[in-house]
Amino acid sequence: MRGFAFSLEQKLLDLAEEAKKALEKAQDLEEINGIRIRYLGKKGELTQILRGMGALPPDQRPRVGQAANEVREAVEAAIAARTAAVKEKIKQVRLLEETIDITLPGTKFALGHFHPLTLVQRRIEDIFLGLGFEIAEGPEVELDYYNFEALNIPKDHPARDMQDTFFVDAEMVLRTHTSPVQVRTMEKMAGRIPVRVIAPGKVYRRDDDATHSPMFHQVEGLAIDTRITFGDLKGVLQTFAAEMFGVSTRTRFRPSFFPFTEPSAEMDISCVMCGGSGCRVCSFTGWLEILGCGAVHPRVLEMSGYNSEEVTGFAFGMGIERITMLKYGIDDIRLFFDNDLRFLEQF
Repeated sequence: MRGFAFSLEQKLLDLAEEAKKALEKAQDLEEINGIRIRYLGKKGELTQILRGMGALPPDQRPRVGQAANEVREAVEAAIAARTAAVKEKIKQVRLLEETIDITLPGTKFALGHFHPLTLVQRRIEDIFLGLGFEIAEGPEVELDYYNFEALNIPKDHPARDMQDTFFVDAEMVLRTHTSPVQVRTMEKMAGRIPVRVIAPGKVYRRDDDATHSPMFHQVEGLAIDTRITFGDLKGVLQTFAAEMFGVSTRTRFRPSFFPFTEPSAEMDISCVMCGGSGCRVCSFTGWLEILGCGAVHPRVLEMSGYNSEEVTGFAFGMGIERITMLKYGIDDIRLFFDNDLRFLEQF
């Protein structure tokens, strides 16, 4: 039986050595846990060896039991050491992956910026605010009365054909210009003077080509006071042109027709491309049309509560897209709405 006891002790020593070798090859915590279960678990190899102690004489069991405890402690110590080593390796790999080289250039973030139409609208607003005007706003879905009738364009008037309108119903339209804001402002003022407002915003017409869009932007202006003349209108618009396009910009006014102004005019500026010498952009005339204007029609004043015998006024309107195209040399209005970053990032 002494030989049997020696055999058990040798198996225990072999088990410890085998477990240590297996642990040396383990590369992760899952493998280490598998080794622990294999050698020290309830059904592990150490348990299987100790089952043979029942056949030993009582005087030999303590020695084999002590050897078994020493083997268990050695294997547990080897497991703990290998676990710590693997955890440290994992930590180092993770730290290496998370390391930031502060000498490398930082990631460049693409910052947003204003749309070219917004840039030009804000510039227009700044110019007229500097001239004493205020900004007024109104609804984009507008009553027919404000969009047409209050502007001296009654039903069946041929001037309605000048604006191809989107009708919501018989009495409501998508506004075709921002002039309704002028009418609402006059009504709100209830005959008080002075009035100096600009009305920027979206407008809608049934157009869609390289120079027209079904939705576009306008800025319209209105001034009412005593003794306002057409010369005041010219002075304001010439100042605007110089501020927007440069002090060397020349202007001219041509007779025109608008139902809500009388007399009416179109204002041209010297070509921004050729300086007035003539080129393809200005059709070799040296001039570019930029806006319409005129003295407020007496009937429009009367319908909005003003006495046309006591006060006069002027009004003007311009397309923001038109101004932006001229300012930046853009030849297709659809570029503003295509959301092509190659285009938008130039501004």
